Amino acid sequence: MTLSREEVEHVAQLARLGLTEDEKERMRDQLSSILENMEILKELDTSAISPTAHVLPLRNVVRPDEVQPSLPVEGVLQNAPRREEDYFRILPVFEEDYER
Repeated sequence: MTLSREEVEHVAQLARLGLTEDEKERMRDQLSSILENMEILKELDTSAISPTAHVLPLRNVVRPDEVQPSLPVEGVLQNAPRREEDYFRILPVFEEDYER
């Protein structure tokens, strides 16, 4: 399937892409090639494959949530550039007047 230049321009507009004339031609060739490969894949018999099949078996990679002791506050804050009592002191995001 070969895409027309108008179709490439339409897709570029939908994707909000500003393409040069050379890029439009290159995209036309590349997208046409991709669609031709998709047409070849349509010829495969996939009736015996379930729609949710995966190549690799799925497994949960999240560790169990176990309660563990926290780090001591002094240990955590010992390398903080600025601190205020038991908290990190950071620069404000929206305030322009801040004593450094």
